[in-house]
Amino acid sequence: MTLPYAEVIGDPIAQSKSPAIHGFWLEKLGIAAEYRRAHVRSEELAAYIAARRVDADWRGCNVTMPHKQAIIRLLDRLDATAARIGAVNTVVCEADGTLTGRNTDAPGFIEPLLKAPVMPTRAVVIGAGGAARAIVTALVDAGVTVTIAARHPAEAAALLNDLVPGAEYRALDLADVAQPASAPAFDLVVNASPLGMVGNPPQVFDLSHATADAIVYDIVTAPRVTPLIAAARQSGQQTVDGLSMLIGQAAVAFEHFFGVAPLRDDGDAELRALLTA
Repeated sequence: MTLPYAEVIGDPIAQSKSPAIHGFWLEKLGIAAEYRRAHVRSEELAAYIAARRVDADWRGCNVTMPHKQAIIRLLDRLDATAARIGAVNTVVCEADGTLTGRNTDAPGFIEPLLKAPVMPTRAVVIGAGGAARAIVTALVDAGVTVTIAARHPAEAAALLNDLVPGAEYRALDLADVAQPASAPAFDLVVNASPLGMVGNPPQVFDLSHATADAIVYDIVTAPRVTPLIAAARQSGQQTVDGLSMLIGQAAVAFEHFFGVAPLRDDGDAELRALLTA
């Protein structure tokens, strides 16, 4: 007997934590299914989708780099969030065999902020890449005023104009927030860039731009405690680490794949321990 399964695809893929996350939930719920990883190169993507379409056991896949945009043309439809963001990180095989592209990064990102005692109102997002698109979309939908700080402010401005045309949002040079501020302007700081990740340059954001009670949110997962998170904790500010978004987006995808919400009653403590062991 074969089991239903979902998987994560990308190039490279060995580093993905998705199999550990979904496998943990499948075991906890006693679901007879599997979650795998598949190394799919760009030139193999079309053949991969064609093969999975006719596999009755396949429930869908999570999509990592470099396929989040390229996969769109191979799908039957996009949900509204994926269409706005212009990227797909979850493909769901529907009951009729058609494929829907979704983006669970946006709801996964916003989840811990919606649980905060007070929702932030003024955010600065560092970075103007694909992750920033999902994050800005989620923040705008939550009513947060967004500023983007990036090495190339023109790219940040273009992103804002694409996602929220006509809105009075700001694009700044990253150098502007690397220097001390005369007064704090933001109650939410989000690092949506690779800065601070293992093997990348350190984060340069100066925390004087954030209020004393600001939330500092770094989506980098390696290291789990990034220099930005460590500095914010030392300053007494609230922090959210990258595992929060990673687990949150996986939870949304899991329910699409397997038809039931994952068990998260312990605030993901056991899962976090597994992922950081």
